Amino acid sequence: MNIDLDTLRGFFRSAPFMVDLGVEPVAVRQGRVTTELLLAPRHLQHTGVVHAGVLASLADHSMGAAAQTMTPAGHWILTAEFKTNLLRGARGDKLVCEAWVLKPGRQIMFTEAEVYAVMVDGQRQLCVKASGTMAVTQAN
Repeated sequence: MNIDLDTLRGFFRSAPFMVDLGVEPVAVRQGRVTTELLLAPRHLQHTGVVHAGVLASLADHSMGAAAQTMTPAGHWILTAEFKTNLLRGARGDKLVCEAWVLKPGRQIMFTEAEVYAVMVDGQRQLCVKASGTMAVTQAN
């Protein structure tokens, strides 16, 4: 499926939880998606770092979107399994997630993602490394 940035933004807008979090796609090409999330106090846990659920959700949805770019028309991607390695607490002004398809397939795809915390000066720090197995399903 050939997906441009406007189409990808439409996919993200149709996912209420991603809208609620504030996740925005900023780049797309076949098998690769980059997303951003401007951080707000609601994204933090009690110690002041970004909640692990926010980080995992950002990585999961971005990996699924990367797989969707390689999916035939009439099919959707659903997460079958994913693993999130939290490397350090995320602090900063925004998160950037880079997600890609490691191995495409007709029924399943293997994906990876990295989530970076970005400071106001643009300095990035890797906070999450994730991997996911995405199922290719028939659209209803």
